[in-house]
Amino acid sequence: MKLVQRLFLFILFFCLLARTNGFAQTNLWRFRARFNSFGATPAIAPDGTIYQPSFKGALYAISPDGWVIWQAKTGLEIHSSPAVGSDGTIYLGSRDRKFYAFTPDGRLKWDFPTGAWNDSSPAIADDGTIYFGSWDKNFYALMPDGTLKWKFATDGIIDSSPAIANDGTIYFGSHDTKFYALTPDGKKKWTFDTGGPIISSPAISAAGDIYFSSTDGKLYALAPDGRERWHLLTGGASASSPVLGQNGTIYIGANSACLAVSPDGQKLWQQYTGDWIEGAPAVTDSAIYFASRDMSVWAMATNGTCLWSDHLDTQFTASPTVGKDGTIYVPDLSNLNAITWSNAMPLAHSPWPVFRANVAHTGRAGGQ
Repeated sequence: MKLVQRLFLFILFFCLLARTNGFAQTNLWRFRARFNSFGATPAIAPDGTIYQPSFKGALYAISPDGWVIWQAKTGLEIHSSPAVGSDGTIYLGSRDRKFYAFTPDGRLKWDFPTGAWNDSSPAIADDGTIYFGSWDKNFYALMPDGTLKWKFATDGIIDSSPAIANDGTIYFGSHDTKFYALTPDGKKKWTFDTGGPIISSPAISAAGDIYFSSTDGKLYALAPDGRERWHLLTGGASASSPVLGQNGTIYIGANSACLAVSPDGQKLWQQYTGDWIEGAPAVTDSAIYFASRDMSVWAMATNGTCLWSDHLDTQFTASPTVGKDGTIYVPDLSNLNAITWSNAMPLAHSPWPVFRANVAHTGRAGGQ
């Protein structure tokens, strides 16, 4: 523990020094909902509207300059990150045992009842089918009008968010320690056993390989047919999900460190923060961003050098996302923060540069 603390202090000192060399960030604005808190990552619509869910059951639509456009209510906490459909519909789950669809102007379109909490963030297929998991141990496929298409039963809670491959295969993990591959009509293609519950969300490479982590402390790489290509012992059992850089490098949080891993499973570097990293990183051509429970947002170069860190006033448990102009949006437990800096860029042109694959959070390979 003392070694980790020393490493953190050294990195923090370097990041503070970097601010004097032209890498200082600017906090553009912060949105604070009174008596409310945030723990899910926002989605961004094509017009720049930011959709931020809250623990008090509200979904906020926020303009790119930080003003509330509207808010909609569910019955309980929202831990699910929203997804934006091609027609602008916003989909997300709630702990009131319902899954919701809202119109772009904040009106309830429909809701769908499940048997338990819905923390899994939805994925949207090319044909508009919406996929998500539930604490009732079922994985659901809904039609765009909110009717049930099919459901698939597992033996554990599902709070892992699904990913859709180019061929339509749906991937997700469960607390039953299995990683699942389903066909678009709800049939099981294969399962892969790990040593612990799976709460992270998968990322899919250009070649179709699938990356995910398990609470057994390993990062896995699987072929599209379910064969294991490799696994890497990360030393952490956190909820962080992997993302991919342009050259195929995998970035993921593990306990208090951010790791960079080569496509063949070799650890390239790791950088420690002062506390756990629960969200996924976000990758641009100029930096890798991630947020930590040490109350800081971090920006790292692709070689692992710290560019800057922004210490705010509360902990981060969600993933950052990045707008078209390079603005970084990241919720802490009290605020949604908008941050920029001198070399801010939009997301990298990689197969999976951010949590849920893209800013609309469709969770779909090769598409917005």
